[in-house]
Amino acid sequence: MGLMKVNEDFQKEISALFRGLDKSYSLTVLDISDPENVRYAERNETAGYQPGSVGKLAVLVGLFTQLEKIYPDSFEKRTELLKNKSVKAGVWGLTDEHTIPIYNIEKNTLVKRQVIASDVFTLYEWADHMMSVSNNGAASIVWREVLLMAAFGDKYPNLTQEETDAYFKETPRKELTDLGNDVVNLPLRELGITADEWRLGSFFTKGANTHVGDKGGSIGSPQGLMKFLVQLEQGKVVDEASSLEMKRLMYMTDRRIRYAQSPVLKEAAVYFKSGSLYKCDRSKGEACGKYMGNVTNFMNSVIIVEHPDNCRYMVVLMTNVLRKNSASDHMYLAGNIDKIIRKG
Repeated sequence: MGLMKVNEDFQKEISALFRGLDKSYSLTVLDISDPENVRYAERNETAGYQPGSVGKLAVLVGLFTQLEKIYPDSFEKRTELLKNKSVKAGVWGLTDEHTIPIYNIEKNTLVKRQVIASDVFTLYEWADHMMSVSNNGAASIVWREVLLMAAFGDKYPNLTQEETDAYFKETPRKELTDLGNDVVNLPLRELGITADEWRLGSFFTKGANTHVGDKGGSIGSPQGLMKFLVQLEQGKVVDEASSLEMKRLMYMTDRRIRYAQSPVLKEAAVYFKSGSLYKCDRSKGEACGKYMGNVTNFMNSVIIVEHPDNCRYMVVLMTNVLRKNSASDHMYLAGNIDKIIRKG
């Protein structure tokens, strides 16, 4: 990709930030403040990490890809479907520790709780739950609907719960697994992102595995995800309207965490997805905890930053630092990367 050519001066400054930090730190950064003079730097850019919730971006791309196939000539009709088509969670939404916000209009109350099988939301609401609070149940449900869109095509908008249930009951598991895998991975290949650069191999909840299996494992790299961000910014992911809508869903994050929490980004618009996955082995008596895994401890940040003064850039940062919550390092780097880009 033409824009991803290293600028040597920029690279020197970015590389200096990583002295003394764990060797697992992997990054791509692209300064697009001046479109005529973009600056790019990288570090371990091809390293493959378990993307965790960053994989939800692939589900989002799958959703907008299928919507375009159902209504190729009308973005408005795609939006109407997202707003008006309500679907039930079922077993796919289970189980997940992330909560979703439930607002009661009559009582004017807001509660946060886990998804339950009887929950019904519109496609838009499920997509928002997947992105804004990173709910795993919502991600599996949106992915399920993307699979159904691919299977039923223009019949999908009127698909009933009974027809859906029958489809999952009667279709062989392998066929469902293959189609499920294709609908989130093939759109990435069409963007020139290889399977080694970014792929999604398993749904986000155990409940989904009632119907579909895992295939090919999940991996993400700073290079692959930067290719996605560049094309999103160019309006080339599905089409311009879809790219903008996906970017808007990245903006609607419930709260800024990790990289996005850096004080220097307070006045900036941030379009952000974070992801983490950790694994503990306590058999040797080693300390281990949430976001502090001693076997694996992946933490990933994918972000587009837009300051009010037109300073704009994109960063993909991926780490696997064992026994340490890397959120503070992500924040530290966010501040310093911003400083380097700002001084131009």
